[in-house]
Amino acid sequence: MTDVFGEAAILRETVAQIGAILGPEAEHIRVERVVIGLFFTGVKLESGVGGMCATPLRMIPEAVCCPSSAATMPFPGKLRGRHAFDVLKETEAPSPIRRAVGIATMNALAEMCWNRRPLPDVELKVGVDAFDTAAIAPGENVVVVGAFVPFLRALKRMGQPYTVLEIDPRTLKPDELNHFRPAEQAPAVVPSADVVFITGTTMLNNTLEGLLGLCKPEARVVVVGPTVSLLPDAYLRRGVNILGGVRVTDPEALLDMLAEGGSGYHFFGRAAEKVVLIGKNAKSARLAA
Repeated sequence: MTDVFGEAAILRETVAQIGAILGPEAEHIRVERVVIGLFFTGVKLESGVGGMCATPLRMIPEAVCCPSSAATMPFPGKLRGRHAFDVLKETEAPSPIRRAVGIATMNALAEMCWNRRPLPDVELKVGVDAFDTAAIAPGENVVVVGAFVPFLRALKRMGQPYTVLEIDPRTLKPDELNHFRPAEQAPAVVPSADVVFITGTTMLNNTLEGLLGLCKPEARVVVVGPTVSLLPDAYLRRGVNILGGVRVTDPEALLDMLAEGGSGYHFFGRAAEKVVLIGKNAKSARLAA
């Protein structure tokens, strides 16, 4: 898998697509507010649309002291009123926290794009869990990339065998450690999976595309989390079947919660809702690749 300096084609393609869909309107869209919370980063545009991304605290070794952190965060107090497309450039930044701000901005713009150009070959479901949409059958080999707690809990409740690939085993509970494999073992683990759940935070360290390349053609691939965009095209072209993301319904309330250390337990049902995008032709795209 690549590191934070590797390829990021999905991000680049999505940014380019946003520009194509919004056209000249993009020049006038500005950022109104940004909050970098403990768990999630949120952006509100002046148009009233919001977007989110996971806050990659574990990827920031510089966070141990103010002087070193300042080098990776050059814009506190300077984001309000900036052109959104200027902030989008942060999706290419080497600093994970800056990339999170760029992706949250990208996801807000993607919401605008979806409203202007829904896709006929993509089904949008609101208030649905991506785990349920995957429809796991007994005996299927399930791999989870990243310790996505709700999915691990659901797999245990089902009694479903699974493997979890994770960088930091400390994020796992004792009864999950028997299923743990180090993230670097992905090339040996992912190709045999019938169902692959990948957290959207893999976009923050540029490992997503490498993981997608490891999935066997007939596997059902689910990318999930607030980091996931409502513009699914670049994912579908790489064979992702299901995208489980978050739509911000009340950006101001969401940012207030994030500023006070809020997580999904606080904002779902109040300022955001789960959404699932199902690509009808995703499997055929991977089989043809």
